[in-house]
Amino acid sequence: MDHFDKLYIDGEWVSPSISGTRPLINPATEEPWATVSSGGGVDDVDLAVAAAKRAFIRFSRTSVNERIELIDRIIAAYERRETELSELIAKEVGIPISFKGQVKSSAGHMRVARDVIRDYEFERQLDDTIIRREPIGVCGLISPWNWPIQTSVIKVIYGIAAGCTMVLKPSDASPASGVALAEVMHEAGTPPGVFNLVIGRGSVVGNRLSRHPDVDMISFTGSTTAGRQVGEAAAQTVKRTCLELGGKSANIVLTDGDLEKAAHFNIQRGFSNSGQSCHAPSRLLVHESQVEDILPFLVDAINLMRVGDPSDPNTTHGPLVHAQQFNSVQRHIEIGLREGARVVTGGLGRIDGFDQGFFCKPTVLADVTPDMTLAKEEIFGPVLVVMPYRTEEQALEIANDSIFGLGGYVFSEDRKRGYEFASGLRAGRICYNGSSPNQTTPMGGYKESGIGRSMGVYGLEEYLEVKSVYGFEEEARVLPRL
Repeated sequence: MDHFDKLYIDGEWVSPSISGTRPLINPATEEPWATVSSGGGVDDVDLAVAAAKRAFIRFSRTSVNERIELIDRIIAAYERRETELSELIAKEVGIPISFKGQVKSSAGHMRVARDVIRDYEFERQLDDTIIRREPIGVCGLISPWNWPIQTSVIKVIYGIAAGCTMVLKPSDASPASGVALAEVMHEAGTPPGVFNLVIGRGSVVGNRLSRHPDVDMISFTGSTTAGRQVGEAAAQTVKRTCLELGGKSANIVLTDGDLEKAAHFNIQRGFSNSGQSCHAPSRLLVHESQVEDILPFLVDAINLMRVGDPSDPNTTHGPLVHAQQFNSVQRHIEIGLREGARVVTGGLGRIDGFDQGFFCKPTVLADVTPDMTLAKEEIFGPVLVVMPYRTEEQALEIANDSIFGLGGYVFSEDRKRGYEFASGLRAGRICYNGSSPNQTTPMGGYKESGIGRSMGVYGLEEYLEVKSVYGFEEEARVLPRL
C-alpha cells in the first residue's frame, strides 16, 4: 500500500502540523489502495505562502530564457513519469489509462506555455510610456479531482511562465496526484519556494489560501458553489481571482445537422471521464420532428463503450469518483423520472455485473423540458438529457436559459448558419460539428461558469499585472526584456 504523508514546502518534504492519515479508496473496487495525510492546516498554508513570498523576490526577476529552461526540465521530468501518472489516477479517481487526454496532453500544455512566453511582448512602447507586464506575485492554485493532473499542470506552468511563485492545493479527493506533480517539480530542479504543495480540506487549506493577505491571486477550478465561496473569501483582500466553474453545456443539432454524427460525438464527448467534465454536452437539443430519429444513434454510441477496470487498456469508461458522486447522479436520475423524463437507455442503479465499484449506467433521458431539474442542474455523470425545440430561435433561447455558460456545441451542414447560431450562444467555448479545441486558445466561461481565462496568451495574462512607466522616450529605453 502506498503512503502519501508529506507536504512539499520550500523545496523540502515536510510533515504536516496536523497528525493523522486516512485511506484512499479505489473507486473501481471500493478498497483502500493508499493512505494519505489527513491534511495540512492553517499553519502549513502560512509556511508555504511565506516560502513562496521569499522566492518571488528572486524568481520574478528571472529572464524569459531562464524560465524556458526550467519549463523544459519540467517537461522532461514529467514525460518520464507519464505511465506512472496514468496508473495513479486510474486508482485514485477511476480515469481509464486509455484516456490519453488526461496525462498525455499535459506536456503539450507545457510546451504551449513555453512557446507563448518566447514570443510574448512583456514590454511595449506607447508614446513616452513603457507598458510593462509583470508577474502578479504569490498564487494560490486550487485544482479539481476530475482533471487532477491536467488542470494542475496548466495552472502551475502558466504561473511559472509568468514568473510567479505558488502554493498548489489539489482536491481532497485526488491528493496523490498533487504529490506526484510535486515530485516532478522537485526532480526538475524548481527553485525552493517557487512551487509548494499543501494537501487538505478546502474548508481549511483552500479557505486560508483564498483569504491570505500575502496571496496575490487565486486560480480555482471546481463547482460553482465552491467558486462562490472562494470568490467571497478572496474579495476580503481584493485579490485577483480566476475561476473555472460548473457547466450545463448544450449541443444543438440544427435541422440540417448530421444526426448520427452529432449523436456519436455527444456520447463520446459527453460521457468521457464518465461524464465528470464541466464542458460535457449534457443537454442535447434536437428539432421536435427529429427527436425519435436521433435516439437509436445515441444507443448505438453507448453500446460501443467499454465500461470496466480503469487499469485495463481496453476500458474506455471507468467508475464515478466516489460513493457521494454516485449517489448524487442516482438522485438526479430519480428526480428526472419523477418529473416526467423517459428512459431511453440506462436508468437507476449499478451496471449489471458490477457488484463493486461506483459504476453508473450510461443514461439517456428524453421528453425533458426546460423547467425540469435535469435541464438546469449540473449532474456530473454519464447522463444525457434530450430536449426538443420547434424553431432555431427557441433552441437558442433554451440553450442560453441557464446560469452556466462554459461550453456549447452546434451541428449544421451550413457553415454560415452554424457560425451565426454559435455566435448567439452565451458561452466561452463553442465547437462546430464536433471540432476539437486547441491548447493555444482561451478556456473559460460566461455567467456563473467563471471569471477569467486559462491557456495560451489569455491564460498567461491572468498571472500578470500591468504597469505604466511614464517619461521614457523609445530611444532612451534601457530596461531589459523580462
